[in-house]
Amino acid sequence: MDDFLPMSTADMDKRGWDRLDFLLVSGDAYVDHPGFGPAIIGRLLAKLGWRVGIVAQPDWRSTTAFKALGKPRLAVLVSAGNLDSMLNKYTAARRYRSEDDYSPGGRAGLRPERATLVYASRIRELWKDVPLVIGGIEASLRRFAHYDYWSDDVRRSVLVDSKADLLVYGMGEKQVKEIAAQLAAGIPVAAIRGVKGTCYRAASLEHLWDYVEVSSFAAVGADKQAFAAAFRGQYDEQDPIRGKTVVQRHDGEYVVQNPPADPLTTAEMDEIYDLPYRRTYHPRYEAAGGVPAIREVKFSLVSHRGCFGGCSFCAIVSHQGRIIQTRSAASILREAELLTALPDFKGYIHDVGGPTANFRLPACTHQAERGACKDRRCLHPGPCPQLHADHGDYLSLLRALRRLPRVKKVFIRSGIRYDYLLAAGGDEFLRELCQHHVSGQLKVAPEHVSPQVTRLMGKPGKEVYLRFMDAFRRMNEELGKEQYLVPYLMSSHPGAGLREAVELAEFLRDMGYHPEQVQDFIPTPGSLSTCMYYTGLDPLSGKKVYVARDPHEKRLQRALLQYRDPKNYALVLEALTKAGRQDLIGYGAQCLIRPPHTPGRPARPEAKKTRALPPGRGKGARKPKATKKTGAH
Repeated sequence: MDDFLPMSTADMDKRGWDRLDFLLVSGDAYVDHPGFGPAIIGRLLAKLGWRVGIVAQPDWRSTTAFKALGKPRLAVLVSAGNLDSMLNKYTAARRYRSEDDYSPGGRAGLRPERATLVYASRIRELWKDVPLVIGGIEASLRRFAHYDYWSDDVRRSVLVDSKADLLVYGMGEKQVKEIAAQLAAGIPVAAIRGVKGTCYRAASLEHLWDYVEVSSFAAVGADKQAFAAAFRGQYDEQDPIRGKTVVQRHDGEYVVQNPPADPLTTAEMDEIYDLPYRRTYHPRYEAAGGVPAIREVKFSLVSHRGCFGGCSFCAIVSHQGRIIQTRSAASILREAELLTALPDFKGYIHDVGGPTANFRLPACTHQAERGACKDRRCLHPGPCPQLHADHGDYLSLLRALRRLPRVKKVFIRSGIRYDYLLAAGGDEFLRELCQHHVSGQLKVAPEHVSPQVTRLMGKPGKEVYLRFMDAFRRMNEELGKEQYLVPYLMSSHPGAGLREAVELAEFLRDMGYHPEQVQDFIPTPGSLSTCMYYTGLDPLSGKKVYVARDPHEKRLQRALLQYRDPKNYALVLEALTKAGRQDLIGYGAQCLIRPPHTPGRPARPEAKKTRALPPGRGKGARKPKATKKTGAH
């Protein structure tokens, strides 16, 4: 256990420590792997010579568990974990989840709701004079006044409600290193105001000279147009090169957000992933069956961070940013060799990628000097003329990994942007993808097919998906392989009403695809789509957006995507009737369901089979789990 960060005073005694410099408090069980934020931050601080310990999933009902390692000398660092604690706890229907993959044995209920606030409150009860720094995905995406789906209201910045001294947003390594150095130099935490990628509270703005002030908490809570405008103001400045300081008044004080942290260099990325992780959960969890989340990432490799895909429902742009940050091939190969030496390695590397697997290079050459463009996206509504679409470096990496001893197969599971693949041109990447890196099924994310919905999602249109589907089919025929596309689909996204849901159901009918599961849109904090959901406005255009808020309508939309399921018959019948599409109720080949009171009524005749989509075998749901997309800290 000495190789893990200390979790008890006995661990500290073995090291000869009488006191910690930094105490990490995490809402997740302690997994010492680079897919888990506290492990990265703890290992990084330890390499810099600091004494670091971790309190993982403390019992929040009292202060007892929080003081198990004693009062730290420099600061307490708090994270709710790899997921927002409300998303971790509740489904899109606001029902309790039965499992928590980030807890021992997958047991639910080991963390509180709004864990950042609860943990911070307990720390303040114990030590009012110890600097308190909050971070992780929950704090990062709730750093301004934000809409909270689970309480259905606008909440204050988590920085204000937690009374923390600093909030670290984004991935956090640069920020934590600088904060640690300043605290160690004797600088009071109240004077640490210039660290990029952090937020702090201020009584006035006299010390600022170039900043953007967005509407106050009081204003955005009372006026949805003000909320949309404030979101646009924050969204526009989320760039480390051109972004300005953003401020928002909360009652008698201000939340001040410094510009995002500079992108990590390749050397800095290598340093982080070369740290001496144990690559598994702490032994104390063995009796409970371990921590399930490790299964998703144990034999996967992070090749980069950041995403310029611009999906509206994803908060990556507000957390990792749009500028790609890349590890060297040498660092990735070193990690792969470590994986092959693990006793339970079976010869399969499960994934090589990041938020989007095939974004290995920056979108264009201009981003390094000017940052990501403020008023346009790299891939939407179509690829930017300046986009540099190239898979050469990624292919070289994949080939090198395939050559490693003991490696039987290297899969790609973190998602392919097929519009980027098509923009790159040529068949080289698609050929090697199909030949070497697909395990029978390739998951892609068209999400929807209605032009109105895909436009608001920031996704390519149906025609682009059909082009890729045809290219994928032809390539597999050429290679003599039987492989399928599994499309991720989403219901009830802003812009989607029953008419659009019927359009998607007709597409599924024509493709002969019956998804076993689909994902309802969940308005998570910090995303563009969540702003649309709450305000009924597209903050980028100011135009009104239809939003399905009624739970019953959401059930109708979801049922349409699974219209073959007999359990959904009544809902599909109601949805088609309300949408005025009774033409789809009958016995014809285009009908989705048969008329009521018909023997064997659930559906029309069995759909044709197709090699482009797996009939009845796909999985469309995305239950929160440990992936490189959620590995935010």
